[in-house]
Amino acid sequence: MAATVRRQRPRRLACWALMTVLLADLLALSDTLAVMSVDLGSESMKVAIVKPGVPMEIVLNKESRRKTPVTVTLKENERFFGDSAASMAIKNPKATLRYFQHLLGKQENNPHVALYKARFPEHELGFDPQRQTVYFQISPQLQFSPEEVLSMLLNYSRSLAEDFAEQPIKDAVITVPAFFNQAERRAVLQAARMAGLKVLQLINDNTATALSYGVFRRKDINSTAQNIMFYDMGSGSTVCTIVTYQTVKTKDAGMQPQLQIRGVGFDRTLGGLEMELRLREHLAGLFNEQRKGQRANDVRENPRAMAKLLREANRLKTVLSANADHVAQIEGLMDDVDFKAKVTRAEFEELCADLFERVPGPVQQALQSAEMKLDEIEQVILVGGATRVPKVQEVLLKAVGKEELGKNINADEAAAMGAVYQAAALSKAFKVKPFVVRDAVIYPILVEFTREVEEETGVRSLKHNKRVLFSRMGPYPQRKVITFNRYSHDFNFHINYGDLGFLGPEDLRVFGSQNLTTVKLKGVGESFKKYPDYESKGIKAHFNLDESGVLSLDRVESVFETLVEDSPEEESTLTKLGNTISSLFGGGSTPDTKENGTDTVQEEEEGPVEGSKDEPGEQAELKEEAEAPAEDTSSPPPPEAKGAAAPEGEKATEKDGRDKPEAQKPSEKGEAGSEGAPPAPEEEKKQKPARKQRMVEEIGVELVVLDLPDLPEDQLARSAQKLQDLTLRDLQKQEREKAANSLEAFIFETQDKLYQPEYQEVSTEEQREDISGKLSATSTWLEDEGFGATTAMLKEKLAELRKLCHGLFFRVEERKKWPERLSALDNLLNHSSMFLKGARLIPEMDQIFTEVEMTTLEKIINETWAWKNATVAEQAKLSATEKPVLLSKDIEAKMAALDREVQYLLNKAKFAKPRPRPRDKNGTRAEAPLNASASDQSEKVIPPPGQTEDTKPIPEPEKETGPEAADSEPLELGGPAAESEQKEHPEQPTGQKGTLKNDEL
Repeated sequence: MAATVRRQRPRRLACWALMTVLLADLLALSDTLAVMSVDLGSESMKVAIVKPGVPMEIVLNKESRRKTPVTVTLKENERFFGDSAASMAIKNPKATLRYFQHLLGKQENNPHVALYKARFPEHELGFDPQRQTVYFQISPQLQFSPEEVLSMLLNYSRSLAEDFAEQPIKDAVITVPAFFNQAERRAVLQAARMAGLKVLQLINDNTATALSYGVFRRKDINSTAQNIMFYDMGSGSTVCTIVTYQTVKTKDAGMQPQLQIRGVGFDRTLGGLEMELRLREHLAGLFNEQRKGQRANDVRENPRAMAKLLREANRLKTVLSANADHVAQIEGLMDDVDFKAKVTRAEFEELCADLFERVPGPVQQALQSAEMKLDEIEQVILVGGATRVPKVQEVLLKAVGKEELGKNINADEAAAMGAVYQAAALSKAFKVKPFVVRDAVIYPILVEFTREVEEETGVRSLKHNKRVLFSRMGPYPQRKVITFNRYSHDFNFHINYGDLGFLGPEDLRVFGSQNLTTVKLKGVGESFKKYPDYESKGIKAHFNLDESGVLSLDRVESVFETLVEDSPEEESTLTKLGNTISSLFGGGSTPDTKENGTDTVQEEEEGPVEGSKDEPGEQAELKEEAEAPAEDTSSPPPPEAKGAAAPEGEKATEKDGRDKPEAQKPSEKGEAGSEGAPPAPEEEKKQKPARKQRMVEEIGVELVVLDLPDLPEDQLARSAQKLQDLTLRDLQKQEREKAANSLEAFIFETQDKLYQPEYQEVSTEEQREDISGKLSATSTWLEDEGFGATTAMLKEKLAELRKLCHGLFFRVEERKKWPERLSALDNLLNHSSMFLKGARLIPEMDQIFTEVEMTTLEKIINETWAWKNATVAEQAKLSATEKPVLLSKDIEAKMAALDREVQYLLNKAKFAKPRPRPRDKNGTRAEAPLNASASDQSEKVIPPPGQTEDTKPIPEPEKETGPEAADSEPLELGGPAAESEQKEHPEQPTGQKGTLKNDEL
């Protein structure tokens, strides 16, 4: 019995553990019932949500538009976003920030910073000496970094999504350009962290577009590879992507569609913005030419005038895409002088001739990176707003050599829809059809280190080594491990970008630092001293390139192994708990199950570091003496003996027990036998071969970021708090404006109502003059002192006016409701009376209602009639200016009470069962003829046995079959009448089943 109790104890613990996990998942789901995606473009952004009942919907902003300008206006006491900020660009161009994403992750000496200053000279950029970056200097008191401005915009996008979804949202997927490097991606993540968003993934916008295209064409994807090229020219940049679609076999879901990014080409500055800037410069030259002899100032020195010209250039570019010429005109461009000029499409194409020559560049880059030819591309699909320019399509069509360009995708919303599909797939709250996404690394990453090498002559020299960690166009997310085998003391290594020869000289300058991080290891020598008798298996560094494309060093470990004799020991409680949990899910402790479980643990722990047969590109081990690049996988290690299965099981406990003594390690070896199997004999135990024991020691890591330092935690906290304070200030401002608008609207509406006949009828002249005087006084106060009034004062004034006018409004509303309510009451009384009359005409043999129930209904009908007549008569005696006694709420209460009683009786008739009839001597039931009236049926008397009757009864079979033949138990129904009837007449059987209908009664 004791053994049984011991076996059940781990099962109970496993049940509690399972319940705890499920409860934690449910609590997590309660906060993630809706997710959002933000397609963050250079000029505009699109927000999409997924929530229960709303699958993938684009969010409308406050102006009911599907896309929102990426514009922020920052003033001393208020902020504007989206369309409101875009309209402020002309009034206050210095405080209106646009295209600030171009400054993310870039230091002050970056060419893009100089380009931004040239494009928007009205903005004053300050210098941050700590991070070598720039920030916006709005005023001496206002300064914001590009990350903080982006955080404001992300918070605004979340508010739009929450208003649309009508629930809070925290989880989001954000799109970024495919050419963003590590510093730029980390900057976006920091901005999202300031905004309080949980980023599920930073997805490349070209990948999101490809996912949206594949999701809506899932049926067209098969095992045959289809190569599609997406040419995305937006406002700020151009990206060309080659994607391969085909179905692949997955471990969990079988055959599923997959998209794989094969090639990517880009141009960071080719887009619609550069075309608009060329047009703006052209229009500024025309305006200066018109005023050449007037000694006027240059229009380029006026920020407001240049903002007007940029807006007109944007409109002109759009119109010229569909027309051969158009007239640009601006009223009061500068010094109250109007501007008007005709621009043709030919002039526009001449201005942007060098830009159109750069259109085929990304196509060639994508083909080179994919190692493909144009003949292998099945279709070229246009994405992005700038692809609507006819000259762009003409040049691109000639470059790709196709008959036509694909336009069968929403060029503006495709990325947002693909990103929100990925958000739903990553969220725990939704279940979507699997779609495998294999993104590609644009910039290769390698590890560099230096070690001493002893030459043949005995001279020691330093040798510089490079090992490719993540190769160009390799898939991600993935984890990799690099092993340093010849170090027994502390050392450093460097993580840098690999070969960037595919970038031009200018792109390399924009790219920034090619050195990512210097890793300094501490504690290597101490680990060797701690395990002097163990064999070193090297220093293993675990790297992770996550779903967002951000590289991180998870941990560095020093691994040792030795051979120990296997000794039989009792299973530990933790091991029994694991076996019990496995058995709960249908698993056992058979050797096959053990093997499968070990594989699962290896995947989580990155088990076979030399590579995996199933996913050769996902896990790999790089040794410093290896000649092969990082992405190549070595052959799997040879299988070990059965008794040496312990190292595989030990890997599962490396995290929890790396520093445990040796005595605790043997308890974690594999248990191949079943739990109830008899113990092995002593001879077999002694004959077991020695097994390998692995010890893992954590190594201290110090990271020195070289490309762009992240914001320190204290500065990040200050920035987040500053943005929260601004958000709170905006909410308070909106609440005050809402209170002021409500007060002003109430004053105007009430003053107008005082002259309407229906309000004059129920009020005296004195009452109206009193209300009018109060309204005028409040209106005067609002005009004179309302600007400095607080929200509480405005609400208090509104409450006083509403209390003063409550009686007047109440009398008017009651008189409006009387006709409808009284008519409904009369109809209900008439129908109830007809129902009662019909119920009393039912013959006693078929009666389903008791006398108490019918008497109760009759009493309620009479009382309601009496109350209605008396109250209407009393109300007729009162003046219209007095408080009414006939109230709509009282009428509704009387109707509810009467309707409740009638509904109770109707439900009883609906569910009643037919009553069995008495039988005569011949075994037949006496029934009334079908054409007999209700009165005849009530007077019919069943004759005694032996007597005949003029009307012969309808013969019936001697024995009935079915549920109606047997006597049933009385049906218990709720209601006031039914309860009293059951007490007084317990022998009363139930009535007929379904003999009464509402329309028949």
